[in-house]
Amino acid sequence: MSVWPAWEVREHGGTLSWLYVRLDFPDGAGVDALAVVSDGGSVCVEEIRARPALSLDDLAVLADWIEEPLLEAFWAGERAAGRTPIPAAHHDDPGTSRAARRRARPAWPRGAEGRLLLAREYRAAQEAGADPVLAVMRATGHGRRRSLGLIARARDAGLLTPRHARR
Repeated sequence: MSVWPAWEVREHGGTLSWLYVRLDFPDGAGVDALAVVSDGGSVCVEEIRARPALSLDDLAVLADWIEEPLLEAFWAGERAAGRTPIPAAHHDDPGTSRAARRRARPAWPRGAEGRLLLAREYRAAQEAGADPVLAVMRATGHGRRRSLGLIARARDAGLLTPRHARR
């Protein structure tokens, strides 16, 4: 993934930066996006071009793919210009952790109860003919990598069938 600046607007003590984002995948697929980042730490995607076209599920996951690199590129540019970016949305509560500042995830129980609910979501999606990993991602609010880890733990606990038949 690569991120580079397009242009920047400064007014009323704030900064808006437009950044280009390119994601290239090993299978030849690619996504080009134009995003706006404010000094308050908010990200808004204005334009997306994908080869091949993104499904709605992929479009929902796109924000997780590009959010951190966009904010890092924006803050690096602000520091290089001699400005100190402080997320405006979080001025009132500086003690808030990074995880708490991110968008809210649905409440998901930990431990055995969480694995049981995850296995139910996974099997329900399989029976409906949908992608079970995306179903788990929607249910937990986690990204693909974390959801795959949760699915693996549910498999290890014997709640899901093994991935491969044992010989």
